[in-house]
Amino acid sequence: MKKSIGMKSSYVLTEESVDYEITKISAGNFALGYETKSGLFVVENFGRSDTDINEEIKKSIHRYERFKFFYASSPKSAFLKECKNYHAFDKKKVDNKTHPVKPENSEDKCPYCK
Repeated sequence: MKKSIGMKSSYVLTEESVDYEITKISAGNFALGYETKSGLFVVENFGRSDTDINEEIKKSIHRYERFKFFYASSPKSAFLKECKNYHAFDKKKVDNKTHPVKPENSEDKCPYCK
């Protein structure tokens, strides 16, 4: 079964495109990777920001080719989505090797850990 990160279009990962696409300061989730010749977005890394998704994605410029994102309603929401992605993706196929860390000053726990 093909994994879906639940995000729409992908964009070229440059400072200009990040600023153009991500226009508000917000918590959010993102996926980083590349697009195949057939247009399939291949996830190589995913993550979140609890405060400013624009700033967080820019840390990966020059390491990945494209990005996808969506705004989250809260740091907790972004954390839960990142946990879901962490448990859904094959660790051999993405760069994420460690479990997401809960938001600062939060008691939230991963609902997917047993």
